[in-house]
Amino acid sequence: MAKYLLLCLLLRSITGVSVHGSEPGLADFAAHLLKAGLVSDGSSPAPDDARNTVENTVENTVGNNDKPDDGPDQSKSCANVSFTRGLKYGESDLNVLDVATGDIKATSPRPVLLFVTGESFSGDAGATDVAGPLQDEAMCFAARNGMVGVKISYRRAPAYPWPSGARDVAAALSWVHQNIDLFGGSPDEVVTIGFSTGAFHVASLLAHPEFQERDSAVAGAVLVSGIYRSSADAGATEKSYFGMDAGKYEERSAFPGILNIETPILLAWSVDDPPRLVAQGEKLKELLCHSATHCPRVTVLKNRDSLPSVLEADTAGASLAEPLREMVREIEARGLP
Repeated sequence: MAKYLLLCLLLRSITGVSVHGSEPGLADFAAHLLKAGLVSDGSSPAPDDARNTVENTVENTVGNNDKPDDGPDQSKSCANVSFTRGLKYGESDLNVLDVATGDIKATSPRPVLLFVTGESFSGDAGATDVAGPLQDEAMCFAARNGMVGVKISYRRAPAYPWPSGARDVAAALSWVHQNIDLFGGSPDEVVTIGFSTGAFHVASLLAHPEFQERDSAVAGAVLVSGIYRSSADAGATEKSYFGMDAGKYEERSAFPGILNIETPILLAWSVDDPPRLVAQGEKLKELLCHSATHCPRVTVLKNRDSLPSVLEADTAGASLAEPLREMVREIEARGLP
């Protein structure tokens, strides 16, 4: 193990990058690499792909005192939070994710919040801004509240049409199930948070079992201001994802599959959302409440300027912060003796 501590220290001295935010964290980091098979124990050389993963992990890990150059001041919201960036979860180069953890050592595995964001179904080269400072702040909310935060980049239209978004979410969840223990997270307590376009991709995965993988189950889902059923009057970006044949939109929607699941759902939209988004949220609530499964929790937000804004504490109850904490507490309670 001393060999890997020296390796981590050497890499940090060369690259100037903090491996895990503090000196004691180096030992944990090295142990995680060894446990995951990302480095060898000296008896045999590590495979090329594992070696590349190690290099990528070290080069893209940001310490708790670092913040994006062009982003807002995160000194308060992200204090004592460490990031591990650019971890590959799928076959495409666009399938990468970031992980955020708090520096306080947990005595038991922590719940996990997996963020799937996006304001459009289409985008340059299909890539989401995985290093966006606002998404970082949302992950810091998870870390500050005793959880592990994960945000994913996924493929987008027009290069990657339906159902690539749902399949990418499934692949990311599979990665979480297989690896999140290395960051102190519990694979049995994963909550997916779909924001805007991401809400459809999460809902679509829940609604279509054919897109799910063996280990892509979630303990709960949060859907914020999503489109759950497209229509013939959809805009160009929606059509780039769903296709030009409106006759296929119904089968590509979240209905009726999402009405048959037992996964707890927290549903939200903003009073400032366009009327179409409000109508989509209200209709999903109505159908779920009349389904054979359950009626979702519902929060009407004051605003939806950004993902962190919907997680800010609000004494009037127009925030996702407390409903989300309540959902997580209930999920944690399932595992108690």
